[in-house]
Amino acid sequence: MIELLSTNPLLLLFAVMAIGYGLGEVRVRGFKLGVAAVLFVGLGFGALDPGLEVPQFIIFLGLAIFVYTVGLSSAPAFFASFRRNGFRDIYFATGTVLLSALLAYGVGQWFAFDAATTSGLYAGASTNTPALAGLLDAIQKNAPVDGRDVMSQQAVVGYSLAYPLGVLGVMLGLFALQRLYRIDYAAEFRTLQKEYPMGEELVSRTFRVEHPDLAGHTLREFRRRHPAGVAFGRMMHEGQTTLTTWDSRPEYGDLIVLVGPRDAIDEIAPLVGPAVEGQLNHDRSIFDVRRIFVSNDEIAGKTIASLNLQEKFNVLITRVQRGDMDLLASGDTVLELGDRILLVAHRNDLPEVFRVFGNSYEALSRVNLLSFGLGITLGLLLGMITFALPGGYSFSLGFAGGPLIVALLLGQLRRTGPILWTLPYGANLTLRQLGLIFLLAGIGIRSGQTFYQTLQTDLGPKLFLAGGAIALITTAATIVVGYRLLRIPFSFLGGMVGSQPAVLEFAVEQAGNKYPTIGYTRMLPVVLIGKILAVQLLYNMLS
Repeated sequence: MIELLSTNPLLLLFAVMAIGYGLGEVRVRGFKLGVAAVLFVGLGFGALDPGLEVPQFIIFLGLAIFVYTVGLSSAPAFFASFRRNGFRDIYFATGTVLLSALLAYGVGQWFAFDAATTSGLYAGASTNTPALAGLLDAIQKNAPVDGRDVMSQQAVVGYSLAYPLGVLGVMLGLFALQRLYRIDYAAEFRTLQKEYPMGEELVSRTFRVEHPDLAGHTLREFRRRHPAGVAFGRMMHEGQTTLTTWDSRPEYGDLIVLVGPRDAIDEIAPLVGPAVEGQLNHDRSIFDVRRIFVSNDEIAGKTIASLNLQEKFNVLITRVQRGDMDLLASGDTVLELGDRILLVAHRNDLPEVFRVFGNSYEALSRVNLLSFGLGITLGLLLGMITFALPGGYSFSLGFAGGPLIVALLLGQLRRTGPILWTLPYGANLTLRQLGLIFLLAGIGIRSGQTFYQTLQTDLGPKLFLAGGAIALITTAATIVVGYRLLRIPFSFLGGMVGSQPAVLEFAVEQAGNKYPTIGYTRMLPVVLIGKILAVQLLYNMLS
């Protein structure tokens, strides 16, 4: 079996992926490793025999695809958060980078580790592969020629031994503190929905208009006085059913449909009138309700209001389903490829409305390789640029930082003329998962033998435990300061401490929602650049 796997690296890669993913789904008392298990299975396979390895290209490919797809999908939330919080997140992220670097420095001095091993320990405990790349680059530039290979190997040893417990330490710290603080993720989700709407169950209910705040006034006037998070659907006046617009003016006794979260509808209902039995939307003789896919490239990236649909058709969009999230539609809602919209339209208009939005499931399965390839190309080119700093220091963003920054910019831009930069939701998720598993499997297999050999020495257990201790202390300090002093929601903090992709997946699993991804994207650009700089400064200082 060993010989078969050593001569077939592709077989080895997919075997590690399959076994790791399967083990990651095993839950023990509410705790599971998730996709991080792929890393540990890779380490186990790599330790079996020196001949078991996969090309390093697999790691870089996975890393670039993962960070690019995360950046594309998270760009709007990242820039919205930056507008809300300004430089607070930058200071916070810088503090976490400096804390972990100081801890690595202290551990290195305590155990008398050399400069390369200490710096590799820092990169591994920080679970930051680009930092290791920056360290190896610094060694090649600054170390004596006859010692470069040895020092590079020492850096990889420090990294590979610290990395596993660097991942596990963050997970344990996050898991323990959420129990200590008794975090109610469901309650936090409901609170965050007001500022960061990410979808919740939407319902529709019919009311009779009997309140003076609505009767005789346009819906635009009513919304200005009562900005509740609901949408208005059909309205029946004197037996005639129509679709509402902002200029609709309900009268006493009219029936009107409200769409939105239950809490929002309950809040606004007393200002409308009593609920009635039955639903206007059950009558489909004139107006029909359909869910259709957004697959037209020309629609993606535009707001609903900019489409001017009501000037052409008798149609009303009430909801937008994005992945598993049901979002309340408004004029400012930006449509993305893969969205499934719920609309009410006159039956005669439906064929033309379908053509406007595309409504092709097959088209959503395709990836626009022009924009995808061009975006990653720009990211890799940016990652190759070396930035010089005072004092002779230099750094490059590498395979992670370059694609991530370009993806954030393109994801916010969404389109440039005919080029649509964003990906359909399903395609983005699939590519992201594939890139992450390639990354973890590749790192695990290539580090397995070094990991195993070093464990046989006195140095192995020291590095192994030091990596976990640095990760655990940094995670605990980050969460305590962020949650207690800065009042950052715990869901966000789960992503902020999870600068490693597998930890992010674990945080999302614990929260039961996607809010950790916002914290991840808020911190990752600063943390990534900070760790690349910090590891080189640490190495040069210790040298």
